[in-house]
Amino acid sequence: MSGLLNIVIPVYNEPENIKDTFTELAEKVKTPHSTFIIYDLDEDKTLPVVRDFMKSDQNINLVKNKYGRGVLGAIKTGFENIDEGVILVAMADLSDDFSKVDEMFKKIDQGYGLVCGSRYMKEGRQIGGPILKKTLSRLAGISLYYLAGLPTHDPTNNFKMYTKKLLDDITIESKGGFEIAIEIVVKAHCKGYKITEVPIISQDRKVGKSRFKLFKWLPKYLYWYFVALKNRFKIKKR
Repeated sequence: MSGLLNIVIPVYNEPENIKDTFTELAEKVKTPHSTFIIYDLDEDKTLPVVRDFMKSDQNINLVKNKYGRGVLGAIKTGFENIDEGVILVAMADLSDDFSKVDEMFKKIDQGYGLVCGSRYMKEGRQIGGPILKKTLSRLAGISLYYLAGLPTHDPTNNFKMYTKKLLDDITIESKGGFEIAIEIVVKAHCKGYKITEVPIISQDRKVGKSRFKLFKWLPKYLYWYFVALKNRFKIKKR
């Protein structure tokens, strides 16, 4: 068995969404798990709501972003705060498909080091969101699947499950934000880790403002896109 499932959720003023996030996790995820809410500031409006849930659920943890502010630092803090087991990155905006978490965990038990939630494989779907963002994401995923041989149609999506062993074997270089997902996929693939995907239905947030900075982060995505193409024949099988 792969051990405990740890769910890392970065937050920034998500008081409305976090309630429904906890409800969905309780209803849809049957795999035993702990949840790590990673926050930037002590004034974050999410925190009082989380503390209320912690009174009745000892498996909820609040962890302050050790790198200051931003989603990249929050995700890295979550990774470093967990010593073993399996780690799932999810958002607090209700965009992720928690009904697929148990299926993803079973894939880890089958020997995969990385399981990608995929919007662009058969039976996957993206609902809502900016057209340009969706188009670029889909084109990047499909082209890397065929041209670079990445074993997922959706490397840019952060809704992914990793073994702690895989994460410990990778040095994260990302400097922007959500491009960390494609970086880990590319590096894990080059190192020969088994990677697979499951179809998910992802929905754009309904409450609150997105922190995704397309034009600021696009060059950072492109960097890892070309790294994947460059290294497509340098896979070390495990």
